[in-house]
Amino acid sequence: MKIKVNTEAILDGLQKVQSVINPRNALPVLSNVLIRAADNKLELTATDMDLTVRATVPAEVLEPGVTTLPAKRILGVFRELSVDEVEMEVNKENIAFIHAASSYFRIHGIPETDYPLLPEMGDAKRYSFDQAAFRNMLKLTGYGASPDPNRSLLHGVLLSFKAGKLSVVATDSRRLALVEHDSEFPADAEMDMILPLKTVEELVRTLGESGTVTILATQQQAAFEFDGTLVISKLVEGTYPNFRQVIPQATGERVALERETFLTAVRRTSQLVSDAVSGVKLTFTTNRLEVLAAATEIGEGRETLDVKYSGPDVAISFNPAFLMDPLKALTTDEVFLDLIDDTSPGVIRSTINFVYVLMPIRVT
Repeated sequence: MKIKVNTEAILDGLQKVQSVINPRNALPVLSNVLIRAADNKLELTATDMDLTVRATVPAEVLEPGVTTLPAKRILGVFRELSVDEVEMEVNKENIAFIHAASSYFRIHGIPETDYPLLPEMGDAKRYSFDQAAFRNMLKLTGYGASPDPNRSLLHGVLLSFKAGKLSVVATDSRRLALVEHDSEFPADAEMDMILPLKTVEELVRTLGESGTVTILATQQQAAFEFDGTLVISKLVEGTYPNFRQVIPQATGERVALERETFLTAVRRTSQLVSDAVSGVKLTFTTNRLEVLAAATEIGEGRETLDVKYSGPDVAISFNPAFLMDPLKALTTDEVFLDLIDDTSPGVIRSTINFVYVLMPIRVT
């Protein structure tokens, strides 16, 4: 293999794929990036066997070929170079020679025959979606998934293609985030898929702000193609919980809140929250909201906001981090908080088709 490539282009490609690599993997070849040069392009592939990412960058291919090189080392080399173009040659022993102006590097690789094959998608269902909209849906929900990998179903995000719309859902059983968007697809393409949380985080990191993402899905895996990038992920096996029955159907009091102002008040007072099980207390009285965090051994923080509220007095406590997550992810100016009483879930809604259900905390 012999190529000439723009330094920024290959660096961007390496940065897209390297985060997939698990440094604790027992197979040395899985610490490498698969590099394939042909047809004036360079394909860079990394995998941890569950998640595979491939980035394609333009290159002048003087001699086609394929090899694998240690991802951490090669990324470090290209990151430190200050020249516009780099020449790389790989011999039959999979040793790479990198020339960049006065810089020279020799890096030992592993034969590509040791590298796992790219997963086959078979008879996949196909969907097309606006990239920015899809990325935003993942951002609006992903934080709600359980961080515990042992809770496999909840350590993922549900993508439900049903009735002409895409519903994206995440829950850890204490809260639930749901966002929906109209989507065109054939009736026989209806399906549910659960993406692992790592895949969701990778997509949020790599999806762009324009263009289309093509989604291919089978019962075992899903692929996402966009902007010269391919992400292939195994799906979580099992049936996702019935999320719609978690959303309260009863109507209570609705309060309109300025999102940034509310977020700032919760963030400030939460500095006085002593531990993860303590909450911030929201007290609604006529046209007034008090946000309070208090700990006997620490002190208290209190914020008072003017709001339009004419219902009965309500005092309810929430985990402040859980309360702030949707406020950070949303970009709308206003949010709506629906309350029934101090023991029922609170529901945050927005001017978009978004619902966030949060269980209250009992503070003694």
